[in-house]
Amino acid sequence: MNALEHQDSPLAVDVLVVGSGTGMAAALAAHEKGLSVLVVEKTDLVGGSTARSGGAFWIPGNGVLKRDGAVLPRAQAETYLDSVVGDSAPRERYLSFLDHGPAAVEMLERTTALRFFWDRGYADYFPDVPGGDDEGSTCEARPFDIGRLGDAQARLRRGDVESPLPMPVTGFDYKWINLMMKTPLKSWPIILKRLAQGVGGLLFGKRYVAGGQAIAAGMFDGLIRAGVPVWTETEVTGLVETNGRVTGATVRRQGRRIGILARRGVILAAGGFDHNMRMRACYQSPSLTEDMSLGAPGNVGDGILLGQDVGADLRSMHEAWWFPAVRPIKGYPPILLAERFLPGSLIVNERGRRFVNEALGYMAFGQTVLRLERDGHAVGQMWLVFDQEYRNSYVLAGSIFPRQKIPQDWYDAGIAVKAETPEQLALAAGLPASAFVDQLQRYNRMAVAGVDTEFSRGGNANDRYYGDPTVKPNPNLRALSGTLYAVKLVLSDLGTCGGLAADGRARVLRPDGTPIRGLYAIGNNAGNAFGRAYPGAGGTIGLGITFGYIAVEDMFTDRSWQTCARPEEGARS
Repeated sequence: MNALEHQDSPLAVDVLVVGSGTGMAAALAAHEKGLSVLVVEKTDLVGGSTARSGGAFWIPGNGVLKRDGAVLPRAQAETYLDSVVGDSAPRERYLSFLDHGPAAVEMLERTTALRFFWDRGYADYFPDVPGGDDEGSTCEARPFDIGRLGDAQARLRRGDVESPLPMPVTGFDYKWINLMMKTPLKSWPIILKRLAQGVGGLLFGKRYVAGGQAIAAGMFDGLIRAGVPVWTETEVTGLVETNGRVTGATVRRQGRRIGILARRGVILAAGGFDHNMRMRACYQSPSLTEDMSLGAPGNVGDGILLGQDVGADLRSMHEAWWFPAVRPIKGYPPILLAERFLPGSLIVNERGRRFVNEALGYMAFGQTVLRLERDGHAVGQMWLVFDQEYRNSYVLAGSIFPRQKIPQDWYDAGIAVKAETPEQLALAAGLPASAFVDQLQRYNRMAVAGVDTEFSRGGNANDRYYGDPTVKPNPNLRALSGTLYAVKLVLSDLGTCGGLAADGRARVLRPDGTPIRGLYAIGNNAGNAFGRAYPGAGGTIGLGITFGYIAVEDMFTDRSWQTCARPEEGARS
């Protein structure tokens, strides 16, 4: 049966975008080209995992970097990706990303009210490999007035961590706010500036947000002002093919089944399979039995399954943007951003031993945990161990401020334990006392010397970015003493990053390498263009924005859609 016969005149647009995270960037690019576009979102809220993220993007060579004084040559960025990606992803994919990324950022600045800045000093995650850069290529949105959305504010997905005070906190701000007790001359002017911006904005009817909330709100605002419709609570039930080309989709909305003709094509931007535990156990690890992902709740892999239904191949399904977090009592796991880097702390496994450089990039951290598991050395229960000076000095889990007590329900649930001696802490946490005490003593000796001879913590610029500059000689190491704490950790993630095989033009590929005409995949709906690597903070959003732009460029120049039969003539779904 023709899938578009469910209404007399199927809705027709040039471009259909499935998913409202970085898919919004694709929609903005399509509208700027003069193409008609519709965005459909399965859940009731707009923004996807982008709205829940830190909001940074890693796109080397973009104009924001150049305006702010960065001088990273294109050849160096290429060398860097050659170094970290290797043969884990097609080279054409990440070269296309480098080729088009700067233009994608320029497009966002033209089509939205977003303005960006360089997070100078947020080093690449592998700064010591050929091409790596200590200054980094990470950018962020400046605080954005979400009041521009009007009543549509209620449709935007909320962030994971929000300040208890009306102040927009960027990632750069957080680095220094976290050190408020140690670097007051640097930190408090930033705190007061953001507090003044937040409170002052409210007085003038403005409500500023930062991070993923800012970039998602900015793109949503751009779509609203451009008149691009964003349908929420709209599930895609199937793709429509005509003579081997994807020409549209069927959706379920408000109890109705609607056919949508997409003349130029369909862009799948529906996220990964973050919350589909059956797929995760199958593709990633049987140990992943609990849903601990920080990805948006609608990410269950349906975009990937839609592509498979029309013959798409898969790539990098074993990978995710892994992220260690605190074991939750309920809901999403509280994230650990700077905590792992800071002196006066270490992470141990269930045997009381360190097993990794705690400051390792979060994707590589998770890969290490799973590699040890595959090699027969399962990490088991992880604990972040720290002392009273640490608790007095830094923010914990994004919301527990220095000197603030750890919530009692953490203790009641066994998520946190506290003791006056290492032996007592080991007993409370269920760790082998002799092994833990030995590990702590060795760690303390290394901390005094300032050199981690076990895992090289503090040995590169990425480690030191979130370190404490007041601690010498190594900003990531300090011996623990006095009252001790331990907090249970879990292996969470920002979303999976394996998905549909795609080429450098974002076209979805069959197993034989040929493109499925009219079908594109971006963001976490596509296999990671960086393969097994996460090159820098904001790599996931950088890929989504850039490949959305690339997909539209390909649609705009490809004229094959004009010779395709009308969907009424032989369409199937």
